[in-house]
Amino acid sequence: MRNSVALSQPGILFLLVTCPLLTILHGVTCKAESGHLGENDPDRCMRHHFVETITHPIYKCNSKMVLLARCEGHCSHTSRSDPMISFSSVLKQPFKSTCFCCRPHTSKLKAVRLRCSGGTRITATYRYILACSCEECS
Repeated sequence: MRNSVALSQPGILFLLVTCPLLTILHGVTCKAESGHLGENDPDRCMRHHFVETITHPIYKCNSKMVLLARCEGHCSHTSRSDPMISFSSVLKQPFKSTCFCCRPHTSKLKAVRLRCSGGTRITATYRYILACSCEECS
């Protein structure tokens, strides 16, 4: 228990624990990824899980629910644009901009088979995100 304070009044003892609830919840439900903000910051770049139903847009197939992941959160790097110096009258790129985005760092290919009318099967593929990180935007 970090940062705990005991407050007491006659016959009553209060224990105030200042531990971010989201950190506890994310530790149980999500695997935190390396962002550039503090590891206890709930807004850092990290993987978030959600459930999506996959259906075929044309054929009549059974739908399937799958667990997916997305990268979401803030990166601590500041975005900036610096002017470029040129000795030409035309500046094709007048600024050099740098920014950092929360992006997938590693992922793996997954597939789901849908059963369709007439006994045919169709395979849907997607990338499942394993880890997120703050990377320079392109």
